[in-house]
Amino acid sequence: MSLKRVAILISGGGSNMVRLVEDMQAEGYAEPVLVASNDAAAAGLEKAARMGVPTAAIDHRPFGKDRAAFEAELLKPILAAEPDVICLAGFMRVLTPDFVGHFAGRMLNIHPSLLPKYPGLHTHARAIEAGDPEAGCTVHEVTPILDDGPILGQARVPVEPGDTPETLAARVLVQEHRLYPAVLRRFVAGDRTPVML
Repeated sequence: MSLKRVAILISGGGSNMVRLVEDMQAEGYAEPVLVASNDAAAAGLEKAARMGVPTAAIDHRPFGKDRAAFEAELLKPILAAEPDVICLAGFMRVLTPDFVGHFAGRMLNIHPSLLPKYPGLHTHARAIEAGDPEAGCTVHEVTPILDDGPILGQARVPVEPGDTPETLAARVLVQEHRLYPAVLRRFVAGDRTPVML
């Protein structure tokens, strides 16, 4: 049986991407075939290249508000890599229903809140402002509605007295790095039972 092929989309430093690639390479349950970004300066691209993973960068800025044109270019290296699964790992572009539909049931995202709470941005500040006793992160299947697909895993982190969005984000990130590989490993095996950490 051939290994499942995984493409990862990033916009920045790619710390979750690094953990996914490390885990796949160490455990051998899937093969990272591409790391792509909407920013050629994303630090994660260099990290991926050093780990032996092919990279691609499609700058979204020249396309302005034409998301479909940007996605058409982004699709080219992705389709050439023939992935079975797409992992969004800090990819900061909202994808159109057409793009999502192309990979329906095969695209995962990690989000830094306990969905369905706090879709979108500024999740840590919102959790602190609401007085929540805990925060965390969620891996979910990507659907056309932002941060709304079936939940495949969650990790919980207590909100400490005196937390700032930055201190909370740092503790949540530690759990993201545990959760995402655990979910991916299960997902490529055909198991959608949620991972709860």
